Amino acid sequence: MAATAAETRMFLEVRRQSQSALLILGEPKEGGMPMDISIMPSSLQMKTPEGCTEIQLPAEVRLVPSSCRGLQFVTGDGLHLRLQAQAELGTKLISMFNQSSQAQECCTFYCQSCGEVIIKDRKLLRVLPLPSENWGALVGEWCCHPDPFANKPLHPQENDCFIGDSFFLVNLRTSLWQPRPELSPVEMCCVSSDNRCKLEPKANTKVICKRCKVMLGETVSSETTKFYMTEIIIQSSERSFPIIPRSRFVQSVITQCLVQLSSARSTFRFRIQGQDDKVFILLWLLNSDSLVIESLRNSKYIKKFPLLEDTLKADSSSAWSAVKVLYQPCIKSRNEKLVSLWESDISVHPLTLPSATCLELLLILSRSNANLPLSLRHMNSFQVAFLKM
Repeated sequence: MAATAAETRMFLEVRRQSQSALLILGEPKEGGMPMDISIMPSSLQMKTPEGCTEIQLPAEVRLVPSSCRGLQFVTGDGLHLRLQAQAELGTKLISMFNQSSQAQECCTFYCQSCGEVIIKDRKLLRVLPLPSENWGALVGEWCCHPDPFANKPLHPQENDCFIGDSFFLVNLRTSLWQPRPELSPVEMCCVSSDNRCKLEPKANTKVICKRCKVMLGETVSSETTKFYMTEIIIQSSERSFPIIPRSRFVQSVITQCLVQLSSARSTFRFRIQGQDDKVFILLWLLNSDSLVIESLRNSKYIKKFPLLEDTLKADSSSAWSAVKVLYQPCIKSRNEKLVSLWESDISVHPLTLPSATCLELLLILSRSNANLPLSLRHMNSFQVAFLKM
């Protein structure tokens, strides 16, 4: 095969379930030189009058050269072709509990951003998933008698940890907690039934890390605190704090949430919103079985934003598992009509995160989109991105 290119770029997306791949070779520019391309099971070879470049594929990826089809030249991208491929890459996810959420084990809660200890040596006797947010309405529909759970919120006991869609609920009654929560002013509220008064915190009562000032969660009641999964690492007290690049951690947590929710509830559309319910991103999960390989990365966003610096450490032709998503930014009043439609659609699931993390996620999505070949960056009115698992 021949093409014209001044510099070489290779983009390969392998779908594990269908055992198929999309391969894009070359980044042609005006004045490029002839280039011969050879596809082998474990490598790609590009020859020009100036020399020969060979790209070795990861050992777990094998191409089937005889299955090449759909060869076409796309202006701005290069050569597009589809072929059969085999990929057996085991995905090692960053567990939200770092594989240490087993009962009877002492755990330490850390701020993921700076490593500050939030809760030390907490023995978790029960780690339980919370029901869906509309579970109360479902009980009312199915029960022929009054709802026995009415006005009974699910709050964890001293050695419990309840897991929501994107947060943990823990009881802090007896914790010698290091960074005390920065609370909003409280209001006095009288309860008419027994004529007693109690303190009620205002909405959005934030819990802030005392070292790096990152928002970790919110107070739910006088004893219960909600910690967001994107801000906290829960690790066995016998282990040290794991240093994980911020971008990698955020992507891993978000992809786990998306995959688990789509599997459990058959929902593929999500509203990424801040703790004040302000929508930042509309997200549509396309697939979760992609394996992506890139040989040439665009580093202009990495140089500008420290959040993305860890991507420079990756090997230039390494493979990474990813979920493929469509997204629409909703900041600065963008896509207001679409946001309104999605908010009224019960099939769209809200995913609540700290506002700063929503912006981090939007930056990660934008960087991924900017690094894709031009022809893959948009689908209908949505932008396309990959999130690493």
